[in-house]
Amino acid sequence: MRLQTSSSIALFAVLELAANPAHQLSALEIAEKYGISAHHLAKVLRGLGRAGIVDAVRGVGGGYQLIANPKRLTLFDVIQVFEPIGSRAAPESSRTVLTDASAALDLVLAELDQHAIATFRSITVSTMLKLMARRASSRQQSSRPARQAAARR
Repeated sequence: MRLQTSSSIALFAVLELAANPAHQLSALEIAEKYGISAHHLAKVLRGLGRAGIVDAVRGVGGGYQLIANPKRLTLFDVIQVFEPIGSRAAPESSRTVLTDASAALDLVLAELDQHAIATFRSITVSTMLKLMARRASSRQQSSRPARQAAARR
């Protein structure tokens, strides 16, 4: 399963907002951090707002805040705002000639999509934040010996 750009941007934005729950972040701040278009991000944030996931505050000092509960909000909840993957039928083959091999391949690909959906449904934003923190911690620990060796020189 390949995510649309809007879905990936939405996940970045939700994770960033969830990591900073006490702060309102502007679309520009998030866009600069992830190297994405602020214009595209603003459209994505509006979609997340309509879905009740984020809230926008206008004016000086305004920005966006996550209003959904990160312990209950799953990756699937965010992705589904832009890709209604759970409600559509299995994609039909784009091949003009349907052979036994292509039909079998379509079945395997549909099963892989179902596994991806189940995985996205099982991972919450809170879990992702813990994974991100664990990764950052292990990166810091692995760079510590290199810094200590450089300091000894």
